[in-house]
Amino acid sequence: MAMGLIRLLSIAFTLVLLSILPLHLSLADEITSIESVPDLQKLMYVAVDGFPCVRLLNLSGEIGCSNPGINKVVAPIIKLKDVKDLVQPHTILVTADEMEDFFTRVSTDLSFASKIGGVLVESGSNFQQKLKGFSPDKRFPQAQFSPYENVEYKWNSAASSIMWRNYNFPVYLLSESGISAVHEILSKKKMKHGTYTSDVAEFNMVMETTKAGTHNSEACLQEGTCLPLGGYSVWSSLPPISVSSSNNRKPVVLTVASMDTASFFRDKSFGADSPISGLVALLGAVDALSRVDGISNLKKQLVFLVLTGETWGYLGSRRFLHELDLHSDAVAGLSNTSIETVLEIGSVGKGLSGGINTFFAHKTRVSSVTNMTLDALKIAQDSLASKNIKILSADTANPGIPPSSLMAFMRKNPQTSAVVLEDFDTNFVNKFYHSHLDDLSNINSSSVVAAASVVARTLYILASDNKDTSNSALGSIHVNASFVEELLTCLLACEPGLSCNLVKDYISPTNTCPGNYAGVILGEPSSKPYLGYVGDVSRFLWNFLADKTSVQKGNTTSVCSKGVCSKTDEVCIKAESNKEGTCVVSTTRYVPAYSTRLKYNDGAWTILPQNSSDSMGMVDPVWTESNWDTLRVHVYTVQHSAYDNAVLVAGITVTTLAYIGILAAKSIITKALKQD
Repeated sequence: MAMGLIRLLSIAFTLVLLSILPLHLSLADEITSIESVPDLQKLMYVAVDGFPCVRLLNLSGEIGCSNPGINKVVAPIIKLKDVKDLVQPHTILVTADEMEDFFTRVSTDLSFASKIGGVLVESGSNFQQKLKGFSPDKRFPQAQFSPYENVEYKWNSAASSIMWRNYNFPVYLLSESGISAVHEILSKKKMKHGTYTSDVAEFNMVMETTKAGTHNSEACLQEGTCLPLGGYSVWSSLPPISVSSSNNRKPVVLTVASMDTASFFRDKSFGADSPISGLVALLGAVDALSRVDGISNLKKQLVFLVLTGETWGYLGSRRFLHELDLHSDAVAGLSNTSIETVLEIGSVGKGLSGGINTFFAHKTRVSSVTNMTLDALKIAQDSLASKNIKILSADTANPGIPPSSLMAFMRKNPQTSAVVLEDFDTNFVNKFYHSHLDDLSNINSSSVVAAASVVARTLYILASDNKDTSNSALGSIHVNASFVEELLTCLLACEPGLSCNLVKDYISPTNTCPGNYAGVILGEPSSKPYLGYVGDVSRFLWNFLADKTSVQKGNTTSVCSKGVCSKTDEVCIKAESNKEGTCVVSTTRYVPAYSTRLKYNDGAWTILPQNSSDSMGMVDPVWTESNWDTLRVHVYTVQHSAYDNAVLVAGITVTTLAYIGILAAKSIITKALKQD
């Protein structure tokens, strides 16, 4: 009898335990082996790949995203379409086509914004087809630098301006694997309905400026919690310029393109059409011109300039012009007065329509030199009659040139004679301007090849001053389409990305996936910087341009083992990719790109007082990026606290009943033994 009672109590105890514990053991079925605590952590806390929105600052405040305090943010995940009345902060899962409306509502509905713990954004190439357009930039980007008064003009018809606002919560763009991870955990939630659990996202996206309470560029630079936006521009001349001799200097035909772009998400900034298509067209033209015989006999000097930091106050062009004023080493061989005309290559990736590649020439002003450039473009077009290329003058009703580096040139010198070549007339045809969706699929490589062909021949016509379309040398200038296509995949895709053979032939890239965000400038700015502080793309451009514009004296080459050549007119190329680089004669230099309102001294940055003679400096926001450690997002499942409390109470109850049962059983057994 006593043993039977004990057995009954054991069975009852087991049944009670099973009634309070979840029966969903599917997760355990998935475990193959757990050999350590890290293995268990990886199983429980899934790291999500993606691209963060970070905190940027200027003289008047902040934009971008950050954790609101110094701690991690943990909030349950809910899809935007399922949001009704939120009681507590949640992580909102937003799709790309919902972004504009969502962030606009956040900016206007403070009650709704207070319930946002964090945001996960789901995107992909399929959204490019669904969206008519998505640009987080303004209608007139960087209008404060415009050389004309009509700053209300709508160049960017898809504008929403959401990237220029301040969000006091973390925002994270999910990669393809990140999307899969989030969807997997949410699908398990449906299977586990009623198990008292929540799927949460944990954001570790704390910014140093938030920790220190430095909420503008001046304050954060003083405290060392941020760094200025910028990097290194590159310029090169074809043929090389003899710096030691100032006699018989030729007039300069300056060709300009940009290498940096922006988007809502720091490291998802490809900028395929705007501006990388223009950069690739320039490089394609340089490659074609480098194969022309007798290039050193041209009447004018060809100079190629690739700028960075243009998205953030035309940092590259303004600094380049400032260095010209200073006659610094970074621009040795050049002067303001030597530049006769400027040809900028803007967005040229979407010129193809109806089998014809059409580009529009936007001019700064009416002048004989500008007309000379327009004539050269027309002659180049006619010489490429079989290529179905059309060059048109931009609509005279436009208020002036579109947002471009030429604005800095015009503000510096209103008499600048220049033309910018674009794939649009009255407003952007790129509906994903400064968006993460402006990727390789947003452009047509044949359009870039066509632009490169026109530019190469235009530059030859301008530099040779020969307008004869039957000229054999002009007809021999052909752009390598395969080279252009390869370069596009190197600079605009993660496969192969910067690990492509073309790039690896010149440098050892630190990243595979290209990021065309300007980044921050590290260390002391210099025309001969420490290469560890120079971005992959800038280093590649320097090596590539130095190679293509070089000459070798006596057809001999010399080796440079430590990146240094013995002769002053030589530079060392390919020193990263090979154990020993090669010395070539080339005029190729780095130019630091950072705000003209900044000065670096004794390891720190300071902001200079406004100078009324510097009209662009007067309106310069002075952009900086907050320092941060590692930005991470994890997703995992947690039990509700109410359920934990219920388990605790049930456990105490079971323990108490078991104790009482044991005492009762002990009493019964004792009595039974006495009777025996």
